[in-house]
Amino acid sequence: MTPPGGLVLVDKPAGVTSHDVVARVRRLAGTRRVGHAGTLDPMATGVLVLGIERATRLLGHLALTDKAYDATIRLGASTVTDDAEGDVVETRSAAAVQAEEILTAVAALTGDIEQVPSSVSAIKVDGKRAYAKVRAGDTVVLAARPVTVRSFDVHATRRTDEVVDLDVTVVCSSGTYVRALARDLGSALGVGGHLTALRRTRVGPYVVAGARTLEQLESSFEVVPIEAAARAGFPSREVDDEQARVVAHGGQLPWESAGAGPVAVFGPDGAFLALVEERDGRAKPLAVFV
Repeated sequence: MTPPGGLVLVDKPAGVTSHDVVARVRRLAGTRRVGHAGTLDPMATGVLVLGIERATRLLGHLALTDKAYDATIRLGASTVTDDAEGDVVETRSAAAVQAEEILTAVAALTGDIEQVPSSVSAIKVDGKRAYAKVRAGDTVVLAARPVTVRSFDVHATRRTDEVVDLDVTVVCSSGTYVRALARDLGSALGVGGHLTALRRTRVGPYVVAGARTLEQLESSFEVVPIEAAARAGFPSREVDDEQARVVAHGGQLPWESAGAGPVAVFGPDGAFLALVEERDGRAKPLAVFV
């Protein structure tokens, strides 16, 4: 029996890859047609959005939404991976770093910035993942790219010997690397820095409070129906029978949208028809789901 299309919200544990989670959910769902929106590193925990069957086509659009993270940044040491999983390459005492200096450096990393991704990211260089090239002994220097850090808040500061640990919350655009923020914060303060903990608390409208652990999914496998997922993830608009027929066949409609980005289109019976985007006053289908 083919499982229904929809989303599964997983509270990913530490120590497993996003691919490991996909493999578990494929077994639970009884289908190989499972994908995820936005990779989490093995060290990271928190909400991982998975799509099943036709809902996998939503994932590329959901991956472009804002994300929120709780993290711990350690000042006083740099690592090869910019997080606690990599070898320490340099240590400098952070004991003299003052709270005002930290807040000034954090403010400089907030807003629209140019960020150099970590060299062990999944970005492709000459057809290979950057992390694979680094593991093979190659030196990888990635180009800076524009990202938006909507907020970067420090909640707690703990000082132990020569290091300073900061508990922070970051809300950022897709493509932002929180471990690169940790690296750049440490660099700006002249003491080095890396990430020691990371928990993703939100992907677009989906929050970790609504996610389930793998153990919970083993006992009760729950899927957010694709109609509910589309309404939660995107602005929505209802169309009449004739417009629904046009959209279902990939046609375009006269269209005025209040904002940029995909809009979920629903027929008069409530069926989810398509994701569309306004282009020159017309609704251009991004993906048709009927």
